[in-house]
Amino acid sequence: MSRIGKKPVELPKGVTAEVKGQTVEVKGPKGTRSFTATDDVTLSLDEGKVTVTPRGSSKRARQQWGMTRSMVENLATGVSTGFRKELEIQGVGYRANMQGKVLKLALGYSHDVNFEAPEGVTITAPKQTEIVVEGIDQQLVGQVAANIREWRKPEPYKGKGIRYKGEQVFRKEGKKK
Repeated sequence: MSRIGKKPVELPKGVTAEVKGQTVEVKGPKGTRSFTATDDVTLSLDEGKVTVTPRGSSKRARQQWGMTRSMVENLATGVSTGFRKELEIQGVGYRANMQGKVLKLALGYSHDVNFEAPEGVTITAPKQTEIVVEGIDQQLVGQVAANIREWRKPEPYKGKGIRYKGEQVFRKEGKKK
């Protein structure tokens, strides 16, 4: 039995939801998002709460139950407060700055890396060594942050590279003489 799926999704203030068959559309101050659930679950809306119930007791229905509830909760969180990922750059000469919608990264290559922000995601560089990725779609924000990090992952000997804020990098000892 799904512990997550049992809980109804309470909508924050200023957020409205509309259920049409298997589709949930959530509107809030930051925008509108929708999600279409599989036929293994039933969606219902009553008194500002979205409830997800499984159809039957098959393994797939139980899997979709918790996953659908989490997706609906992420929609509500995204349109009310949004999602945010923070990255740090470490290394001599490594820096980032925004020019319009293009993030310019100097990461030790012979050229600068130009990363264009996709639609629905806002990238800012408050300092030369910090990057902030924000948006209402959790999956898209996480993917954009991972794509930026992919350009120069933190290496284990000196710790240089792009890392998530607060990420611990396992450091290795260098070669001994």
